[in-house]
Amino acid sequence: MRKRFWMPLVTIAFAALVFYRVVPAYMESGMNRIDGQPLIEVSPEALALHQSFNVVDLHSDTLMWDRELTEKSNRGHEDLPRLVKGNVALQVFSSVSKTPKGLNYDANSSDSDVLPALLIAQGQPRKTWFSPFERSLYHSHKLDVSVSLSNGMLRKVTNRYGLDQLLAARAAPGGPVGALLSIEGLQNLEGKIGNLDKLYEAGFRMAGLTHFFDNEVAGSMHGMQKGGLTPLGRQVVTRMEDLGMIVDVAHCSRQCVAEVLKMARRPVVSSHGGVQAVCKVNRNLNDDEIRGISRTGGVIAIGYWDAAVCDTSPRSIARSIKYVRDLVGIDFVALGSDYDGATTVRFDTSHLAQITQALLDEGFRPEEIRAVMGGNALRVIRQGMLPYAEWRKDYKRG
Repeated sequence: MRKRFWMPLVTIAFAALVFYRVVPAYMESGMNRIDGQPLIEVSPEALALHQSFNVVDLHSDTLMWDRELTEKSNRGHEDLPRLVKGNVALQVFSSVSKTPKGLNYDANSSDSDVLPALLIAQGQPRKTWFSPFERSLYHSHKLDVSVSLSNGMLRKVTNRYGLDQLLAARAAPGGPVGALLSIEGLQNLEGKIGNLDKLYEAGFRMAGLTHFFDNEVAGSMHGMQKGGLTPLGRQVVTRMEDLGMIVDVAHCSRQCVAEVLKMARRPVVSSHGGVQAVCKVNRNLNDDEIRGISRTGGVIAIGYWDAAVCDTSPRSIARSIKYVRDLVGIDFVALGSDYDGATTVRFDTSHLAQITQALLDEGFRPEEIRAVMGGNALRVIRQGMLPYAEWRKDYKRG
């Protein structure tokens, strides 16, 4: 009798263990992959040069997965040990708050969302299951927990002082890695501009207006209507600039990009993607958009996956970087991996010297590579985190 009573409970407990532990890991392993193709040989000179940089990556989605950031993992593309090995000074961590069914690059409706199943499987708090806003607040909390567990090796950056302190600490060997919070699509505002201030208070300092679908703020390149900024969207862009949040046009429709660039008072970024001239995928930027972003003083960050550069090799990444440099100058191009964003790449973040070697092979000078690998992004972030009134004072002085 006792055995018949306990056996169903044991079965249920085992099924729950599989659901909460095995399923999320299985899902991530199938979505964030390394393609296994050969890497290029990195010379001692390239490796030494790489180690002298403050590398910045403007986009990864690692916070959406059920992993502790401070622990080395055998899945996905990055964690703190791999960031240290790759000599990353600052990683921008994006909050993904909604993903539609049948995700594609052409046209997605905003009517569906597959994330609740993943969040439930990962054991996230109930309030995050059906609220994009709460999901982003949870990602901020998750980063704070990782920072507290890192023994000072992971630092959350929210202002210019924190960034300067991070870079000063990295002057000595074995310095820390910085973490800056971003947002992938402002559907997490849930139509309320007041939520932008709450996200700012939680530490978010960059935001992409759209993701793979149109939202209350703007049209997506992958949405159904692909329109421009909504009236709310115009308020949001202005408020972001006033607060000190960097405006990111990755995933924006052509009309959205044009309207943002027309009204922007501060540097604008495209945090992850590619360029049409090298890889003709709809989300990649055309020459006019590249020129427009450069005129704001912003950067175009090149991704590492196939739809960004039409390959996964470091040489393809370098060719896209070279195109931007040749079109508008070296000051306006940066890195935006899209690591852990359901992407397949050639190398994880521990092998970022692959890009340094590829740029050397393309004929880039060391000072140009330093700008691409982090210098340009640091300039924009330093400016972008200042509230607009303070930024105007600095701009007039300098």
